[in-house]
Amino acid sequence: MRLVVGLGNPGKKYERTRHNAGFWWVEQLARTLRATLRDEGKFHGRVAKVGGAGETWLLLPDTFMNNSGRAVGALATFYKIVPGEILVVHDELDLPPGAAKLKLGGGSSGHNGLKDIAECLGSRDFWRLRLGVGHPRETAASEQEVADYVLHPPRSEEQSAIDDAIAKSLDIWTLLSEGKTEAAMLKLHTKEKKPNES
Repeated sequence: MRLVVGLGNPGKKYERTRHNAGFWWVEQLARTLRATLRDEGKFHGRVAKVGGAGETWLLLPDTFMNNSGRAVGALATFYKIVPGEILVVHDELDLPPGAAKLKLGGGSSGHNGLKDIAECLGSRDFWRLRLGVGHPRETAASEQEVADYVLHPPRSEEQSAIDDAIAKSLDIWTLLSEGKTEAAMLKLHTKEKKPNES
């Protein structure tokens, strides 16, 4: 992975909302790697460079969710990073709080940040780390209900579950940074047995 993008909305108003789960993940990764995210105007966001198997960039767009592709496209073009070398970390309505899934490519599932990135890159073949935030209700919800839901903070028990998922998925960073995506997926998606399970 040469570029890791956390999706969210900038500003205090949004920092604890469900839609900012991608920001939380990348901010935690930056702390773990002792990297400092700094404002970079030409990339429309906060950026940090980290070492590892190769040079990797961390990016938190300041463009608001619906225009995330502007920041991703600018940095990817400048450093000649192809979609398959990009990991986008984002909130996922179709997974419950506490779940985290890694996949390559696919649709946007109504996620405007993913949709804009795919349009700006001209490809949907980038990696996604999906952090579950749950859905406003079991039956189909209106666009307005979904928007209200993702733009509010999780309940305390949901936040705890999301924090656990972030911690678990950060454990696969070393594998991802080395390009060992299959091993990373296996580690993330394998359910750990509890001590009393045979």
